[in-house]
Formats: sequence, C-alpha cells, structure tokens
Amino acid sequence: MAAIREIARAKINLTLSVLGRRPDGYHEIESLVTFADFGDAVSLQPAADPKITTSGPFGAAIDGPNLLERTLALLRQVEPGLRLGAVALEKNLPVAAGLGGGSADAAALLRAVRRANPDFASRVSWEAVAAQLGADVTVCLAGRPALIAGIGDRVEPLARDLPPMAGILANPTLPLATAAVYGALDAPPAPSHRPPATPPGPFADLDALIDYMRTRGNDLEGPATSLLPVIADLKAAVAALPDCLYAALSGSGPTCFGIFAFEAAAAGAAATLSAAHPGYWIRPARLDRGRMLNAPG
Repeated sequence: MAAIREIARAKINLTLSVLGRRPDGYHEIESLVTFADFGDAVSLQPAADPKITTSGPFGAAIDGPNLLERTLALLRQVEPGLRLGAVALEKNLPVAAGLGGGSADAAALLRAVRRANPDFASRVSWEAVAAQLGADVTVCLAGRPALIAGIGDRVEPLARDLPPMAGILANPTLPLATAAVYGALDAPPAPSHRPPATPPGPFADLDALIDYMRTRGNDLEGPATSLLPVIADLKAAVAALPDCLYAALSGSGPTCFGIFAFEAAAAGAAATLSAAHPGYWIRPARLDRGRMLNAPG
C-alpha cells in the first residue's frame, strides 16, 4: 500500500478568552480558531516497520516525547487490529509557536490511520482517541473553523464558513512554553457553572469578523509579551504593514498573525516583513476555511 500523506495545518486562535483556572490546574477557555493552508506533513507507510522519523527545518527542535509515539501506542490499545506502520514527520512549523503543531501532527496521523483502515473507520471513535491525546487534537482532527471551549476539548462548529480572508504568520524563532504563559496570567478560579459556549456568527463580511476579534482579543497576549517582549515589537510591525486590517497574537504565542482582505496583499506584506526581519519565520496564508486536509501523494 502506498504511503498516506496528511497535512497537519497550523491552527490559529483568532480570539482567546481565559475564563479561569480549574482545580486540576487546567484553564477554561473560549477561542475562535481557524487553520492555515499549510503546515507540517505526516506520512504513514502501512505495514512497514513501526518507527518514527523526523525531518524538515524544525525537526531538530522537537524536545521530549513525540506525541506521534503516544498516538500509535494509544491506537494499538484501542484497536489491536489496526494497520499501522512507519511514520515520517516533516516539521515545517516552528516548535512551541502557538500554532498547535504537535496537536495538529497527532490529528494528521489519526486521519492517515483512518484512511489506511477503511474497514475499521466506523468501529473506532476517532474523536475519543483525539480527546485522550490532548485538548487541541479534537479540533485539529476536524480541521474546520470552530469555537473551542472547556480546556479546548469541546468543539462547537460554526454554522457557516468564515468570510474569505488572507493573512500572514510571523514568528521570531524563539520558543515560548504554553504552561509558562498561563502561569504568568495568574487567572482567578473558573466559575463552577456557566452556560454552554455558543458559536459566534454567521459573519456578514470580513469587517464583522474583525469587529468580533477586536472585542474578544487574546487574554494571553499580555502575559506572553511579559515573558518575551519581542512579541510587542513583532505585532506592531505586522499591524503597520500596508493593507493589514488587524494584528494579534495566536494562542500563547509567540507567533503573531495579520489579517488581509486579499492574498496578493498578504504575500506582499510577508515579503516586506521578511526583508526587514530575515531571521524570522514569516509566511503568507489563507485562513478562512478547513479545506485540503489531504496532501497529494
């Protein structure tokens, strides 16, 4: 069987509200997320010797246990009859960047295994497996814009697609640990009872979406900037680019994003910012839909 290739697309938190800290140490959040049209690449070679290899510009930056190993181990427990095999990760996204890279990689592997095992597709609860792997894996498995709630494990799909938009992602190539950012936030205890999260929209146009984003903001931007002050300079540089409609931090950072109405404007802005900051990781992107989950090949 030919290798199965999936794109682990970058997840962007367009908004992020922290509602409080739970007794178990996790934080209750509400966040509107979408996905870029690029990311890491995960390839599964079914029936090959089980091993994980890593390549790509950020492969060497992975530190600690690889979530892909845990994904394979959990799948063996859930359904021993699954056809697994060798996994190759092409790490194109910066590590600890606020882009959900590890979660997206695990979700991409789940999709690849599901494609390799059509006879088991309806017998395995892929969403339940995703939830055991990490809070963000569930929304990355679906790969569609959504409102996430709880600790990020509750996914509320949007009634309609987001308005068409382009963007850029900019990272100073410095890692920032999510736990450290939440620690710096020092959030109050989460409320014991609150109404279920309601997905926003539908948004009539891009201006309506941006108004919503400005109102909600990102509660982690302040603490992330206190730990890594370069975030403030990077966000200001993105916001100052021609035709940039809105700039903010994604997740716990340090990646900042800018919103543009047209792809050509985003591409030109990315080139301008790259020339000013040649050591940074900067990419133009489509940010409006969950499309093209499968890569060719």
